[in-house]
Amino acid sequence: MVSTEGPPRLSRALLDALRTLRGQAIDVPNASLLELPETVVQFGTGGFLRGFVDDFLHRANVQGKFNGRVVVVGSTGSARNGSIRDQDGLYTLVVQGRRIDEEPMQECRIITSVSRALSAVDEWDAVLALAREPQLQLVFSNTTEVGITLHPTDGAADAPPSSFPAKLTRFLWERAKTFDFDVARGLVIIPCELIEDNGTKLEEIVHALARRWKLDARFATWLDDAVPFCNTLVDRIVPGTPRGDNARALMRMLGYEDALLTCCEPYCLFAIEGDDAMRARLGWTSVDPGIVVSEHIGPYRERKVRLLNGAHTLLVPVALPMGCELVRDAITHPAIGRFVRQAMLEEIAPTLDADGAAEFAEAVLERFQNPFIMHALIDITLQATMKMRVRVVPTIQRFVSRTGQVPQSLAFGFAAFLLFMQGQCQATRREHGLTVPADDHAAHLKTLWERIPADADAPVGEFVWAVCRDSALWGTDLTLVAGFCEAVADHLWRARSLGVGAALDHHLSTTVA
Repeated sequence: MVSTEGPPRLSRALLDALRTLRGQAIDVPNASLLELPETVVQFGTGGFLRGFVDDFLHRANVQGKFNGRVVVVGSTGSARNGSIRDQDGLYTLVVQGRRIDEEPMQECRIITSVSRALSAVDEWDAVLALAREPQLQLVFSNTTEVGITLHPTDGAADAPPSSFPAKLTRFLWERAKTFDFDVARGLVIIPCELIEDNGTKLEEIVHALARRWKLDARFATWLDDAVPFCNTLVDRIVPGTPRGDNARALMRMLGYEDALLTCCEPYCLFAIEGDDAMRARLGWTSVDPGIVVSEHIGPYRERKVRLLNGAHTLLVPVALPMGCELVRDAITHPAIGRFVRQAMLEEIAPTLDADGAAEFAEAVLERFQNPFIMHALIDITLQATMKMRVRVVPTIQRFVSRTGQVPQSLAFGFAAFLLFMQGQCQATRREHGLTVPADDHAAHLKTLWERIPADADAPVGEFVWAVCRDSALWGTDLTLVAGFCEAVADHLWRARSLGVGAALDHHLSTTVA
């Protein structure tokens, strides 16, 4: 199959040849799936949606639970849009990892759910023409957490408006006008941005833009009656397109070039807020047990944010000073792994009201050990202070409230975070020309550090007290949490004077295994 000119590029024409190969470790779909109608619009062309929504819809088409393909809309005419066109929307998804208590696995399948790509900047008229297609049913988006914002300068006549909510508003207005506000032509909006109440916030912005643009009053009524905006929670590690030796090894295994090759882990959670009627309308959601349609997704969100994201936030300032670079390195380190497990199972999971918290924690620990996922610890330090506030502080408060005791592992993680924010690890990385993710509160914490003596044996109680009572940082006064400041000060003094590793060993020696 490999010629002197190099391997061929994945395309519609290549599917038949791939299907006839013997022993090919890849799921090659039937070409009839490429003839399905375009029923979905997707704002965003990145790897996450390829490894998440587009995968679900592909499998639903294969199983006869859906009957449609996706038109993806990119903000610009990027190289990714060109690759989607060149490959007839096809790409290979490589699912790598292991399921709980199982051996490592790898599955490859060619995804057929993407039909074509449009550039909002270069092809805005074509995007609006898509809005006039009667068969459309769904709109997905993943425009990053800052994508769902109201921009003051967006106008209805812009071609296109700059923000995603404004693009969506103009798209929906075009559809409403075309079909004379017929409720039967409404669309289900399913945002995948990782912010709380994403659907509700997006709906509020669309209504605000409709008022600002002075659109026909029937439009607001049509939105209310025909266009449900679903709140969601998404969870799957999708590193995206592999690079370097990993990419070359996968290409050799596949036998063809794929500019959109996408890798992801086996685990997925797609929680969509909706009632029984919405569940029936979204029949494709039955394709994977990780997709849940529920009237209340709050417990799923809390479980994910507190256990998975909270564990990330706790382990980073412990693991980086101890020489770890990847999440996998940290979780397989005997001391750090034990610390994270204790924090998750003994202090975080007991504070959650969602069913299956302990089982979810075990699954997260398995995911952290995925041998295929190269998740850099330093990347998690982006806006680390805000992450500590959102992901960990509420658990500290709830644990003390429910047990009357201080969560010692959370206190240790908080102390390690404070020491990390002194900036020595960051300075070392900068000296070696490495990047350090932004933290809007880093300068403030550094200023507080400068008020105490540089001597590693100096008392840190006043510093800890000043930090903990800063409700602007934490949204609460942590000095009111009985015993917490004293525990943090004790851990911080030991970590500062003896080193994080020695302090961690002491902490573990004084807690129940």
